[in-house]
Amino acid sequence: MSVEITLVEMLGSVPHWLAVLIMGAIPISELRAAIPVAIGIYRMSPFEAFFFSVLGNLLPVIPLLLFLEPVSNYLRRYSIFDTFFTWLFSKTRRNHTESFEKYGLLALTIFVAIPLPATGAWSGCAAAFVFGVKFKQALPAIAAGVMIAGIIVTAVTVTGIGLVDMIMGA
Repeated sequence: MSVEITLVEMLGSVPHWLAVLIMGAIPISELRAAIPVAIGIYRMSPFEAFFFSVLGNLLPVIPLLLFLEPVSNYLRRYSIFDTFFTWLFSKTRRNHTESFEKYGLLALTIFVAIPLPATGAWSGCAAAFVFGVKFKQALPAIAAGVMIAGIIVTAVTVTGIGLVDMIMGA
């Protein structure tokens, strides 16, 4: 069963707008799943789907940016977490240092905007933390990336549903 269907079933008793908001906030789905579910399953308008998904995706950004460092510092006192964070930070630096040095905050925005697995607001917050991007700079860069991703996913979803409807109607 897909993640989207599992989430729809788990959130079946809440209003659709709230389910989309929650799906947008969850790191596994973010708006990459929330928008198609909102439009395809809940039959929301593209504007409603975009609005609730983007809002949900932005909700965890401020707490993540503010508390990722103190939480990781606390958890690093335990060897298993220290090993994990050491691996995560070195991998992130190895894979993205060149882009961040070359493009700065634009790299963060683009990283968040690309609607692929392992990108998005949650990963963008982690990248901002790893590269020492200050809150005042990271928040608008991540918010812009989320909105761009929302536009891309909404456009692809509407186009895809339109094509399916056209093919099925033919």
